[in-house]
Amino acid sequence: MVKAWYMDNDLSDQRLEHHRNPPEFVSLDDLYKKTGVEYFNININTFTTDGVLDKIKKDRGYTYEDEIVCSKECLPNYEEKIKSFFEEHLHTDEEIRLVLDGSGYFDVRDGSDHWIRIAVSAGDMIVIPSGIYHRFTLDTNNFIRAKRFFIGEPVWLPYNRPADEMPCRKDYLHKLEKGFVDVY
Repeated sequence: MVKAWYMDNDLSDQRLEHHRNPPEFVSLDDLYKKTGVEYFNININTFTTDGVLDKIKKDRGYTYEDEIVCSKECLPNYEEKIKSFFEEHLHTDEEIRLVLDGSGYFDVRDGSDHWIRIAVSAGDMIVIPSGIYHRFTLDTNNFIRAKRFFIGEPVWLPYNRPADEMPCRKDYLHKLEKGFVDVY
């Protein structure tokens, strides 16, 4: 089950938990209210047959998927890729990840520009909204296998911060100000 918390400002090893002192956890409801990040718990043992993931994909219009493995053994240019994933950026489309095995962290900015760290492991599916500043890193296990979902053709391009003039960023900030509405 996913956990989320506000991060400290320590810039040492990005793969550590980086809790504030004292720790300040964020509930899934507050995570959604503060960032628009959505969470789904998917049964890894039955997702190919139970219809839960198929319904989410249909309801949200996900028409393309692939799988990625991040580890020193499987990812070409591993160190360079991990550094690029950890650069603060946004996308013009949602970023959807379903963790099949392993674990890692997605960091997202709240409305006050503070980092919230989201720890994901097998069965966790998160939807990071278009226009939110975020980043990804592995944890100390140095391994994750995940499905990636897209609406239409995949959009891989990250826009590093600052990208405040992009329409997706302005739209995200408008939603953040007005409040996110759960339509699914």
